[in-house]
Amino acid sequence: MHLVRPPGVYRAADDTSLLAGVMRRGGYARGRRVLDLGCGTGALALAAARAGAASVTAVDLSIRSIAATWLNARAHRASVVVRRGDLFEPVRGQVFDLVLANPPYVPAPTPALPRHRIARCWDAGVDGRQVLDRICAGAVRALTRDGTVLIVQSEVCDESATVARMREAGLRAQVIERSIVPFGPVMRARAALLEGRELVEPGRREEELVVVEARRA
Repeated sequence: MHLVRPPGVYRAADDTSLLAGVMRRGGYARGRRVLDLGCGTGALALAAARAGAASVTAVDLSIRSIAATWLNARAHRASVVVRRGDLFEPVRGQVFDLVLANPPYVPAPTPALPRHRIARCWDAGVDGRQVLDRICAGAVRALTRDGTVLIVQSEVCDESATVARMREAGLRAQVIERSIVPFGPVMRARAALLEGRELVEPGRREEELVVVEARRA
């Protein structure tokens, strides 16, 4: 599927494909109200629409990402409502049957999150969890009584912490999919940093991506 991607917008990659595949094979979106958090080009939002979602809402803080999702939805004749803002804020008071998230999760040199550079698409603080933990804490308020969250991340930011945070928020959570992929450009550039923090073994240039599913307990 060809997607318009302006400069500064995250290119759909292995993590996006992994999450979309889990959603499609598991029938998670069919007939459901879907929220795509951090939509980027809208790849997951469009995948949910193609998978038979009853409605799709896409949210991103980036103006360029919102524009890209809007354009791509119309180019592919997909019905997607696009909202700009920070995570759940633009849909405050609304609930969804399925929340999809491919958030920034790469450990960064500093805790500061970039706002106006492409690095905002992947930098997530020193431990890679600044955005993940906010999603874990806020997702339960955006879910219907039988709602589900599907979130993709790297092993380097500790999937067990995501499962624990979801459980602390009152959700039943587990890892449901794993896939080992070669380092992309960002992870290759951060290899020495990750090795220094003992997040990857010396010389290793691949990572395990995981999909965490969380449901209301």
